[in-house]
Amino acid sequence: MRRPTPHPERAQMHVAIIMDGNGRWATSRALPRSAGHAAGVRTARGIVEAAVRAGIGTLTLYAFSSDNWGRPRPEVIALMRLFRRSLLVESKRCLENGVRLSIVGRRDRLPASLRQTIIQAEAMTAGGRSLHLRVAVDYSSRDAILRAAAKAKDLSAPLTRERFAQLLADVDHDPAPVRDVDLLVRTGGEQRLSDFLLWECAYAELVFSPTMWPDFDENDLVQAIREFEARERRFGRVPEQAAS
Repeated sequence: MRRPTPHPERAQMHVAIIMDGNGRWATSRALPRSAGHAAGVRTARGIVEAAVRAGIGTLTLYAFSSDNWGRPRPEVIALMRLFRRSLLVESKRCLENGVRLSIVGRRDRLPASLRQTIIQAEAMTAGGRSLHLRVAVDYSSRDAILRAAAKAKDLSAPLTRERFAQLLADVDHDPAPVRDVDLLVRTGGEQRLSDFLLWECAYAELVFSPTMWPDFDENDLVQAIREFEARERRFGRVPEQAAS
């Protein structure tokens, strides 16, 4: 991997990606959907490496939503197997490249072998400092908010945004709350959030790419980052305040 380009301002940046279009990419090529998912894994590998080179601090990838359990059972089984195989391989790459890997979302519905692989991969890469890679599996932002709200009733201290963020991290097996999403990218041409990081995306800048995920590459990521950097973020303030 090439050495990362120095961008000190990006070290605190949180980029989230909805990796959409694997199935349509495969169908358009008369391939099975499984071929699209396998191609998507290869793209994810390249984008993680590109994020390191770009100097991004945190990257969250939406791999499998809680609603995806409603897909045909053979596809779901194949995806679970693909996740586990990918973790076994990619965790070693993460270790070599200083990438810390976290899997966020529910785990009680995942196969036992996959849960064990997740624990091992997270422990193996815990010391990574080049990039914090978070992969969302069996993830639903609305469900996470509901579970966090249920835990909030047991708090003895007043509920604040910071405490609620910690509760969200706890229910999603996140080691600690991460900063809010700065840039959300969705590939595949659709323009919706699909129950992804709703709390964390309160002030995210959104970029929708027509490119199917298997065809999304480093140039597309850099273009999205540059578009983000060209925007003025106000956070509810007037332009003069935002510039100061």
